[in-house]
Amino acid sequence: MTSKRATLVPGKAQPRGRFPHIKRAGDLLFVSGTSSRRPDNSFEGVEVDALGTTALDIRAQTRAVIENIRDILASENAGLQDLVEISAFLVDMNDFGPYNQVYAQYFDEQGPTRTTVAVHQLPHPHLRIEIKAVAYAPLNRREQ
Repeated sequence: MTSKRATLVPGKAQPRGRFPHIKRAGDLLFVSGTSSRRPDNSFEGVEVDALGTTALDIRAQTRAVIENIRDILASENAGLQDLVEISAFLVDMNDFGPYNQVYAQYFDEQGPTRTTVAVHQLPHPHLRIEIKAVAYAPLNRREQ
């Protein structure tokens, strides 16, 4: 029998809809679209000055997204090394270079397959990136 369960991970920003952070289907883990949003609804990689000028840092946002995915995977005793596929959504393909630089700090050619696409917008105007992921993490693997 295939084990299925959906989880909201404590300490992570609550989804802005009725869906889990992660869903296990047997040995596969599906991570919902993840952003740089913090539990207090602020965003990593966003600075607004006294005049209201906003600076959006794709490097900081990319790092925060990958770290959020790492934490979500940990709720199922998995890690970034278990990822088999990543789909990344960028609001602006001019961010591709710096996004790719940060991504390369976590993954190489032995890492997950990846698709990166440009989208018109994400659920908040301060978001530059969102990533969804699939991991392979067998239920019967030994605790390490």
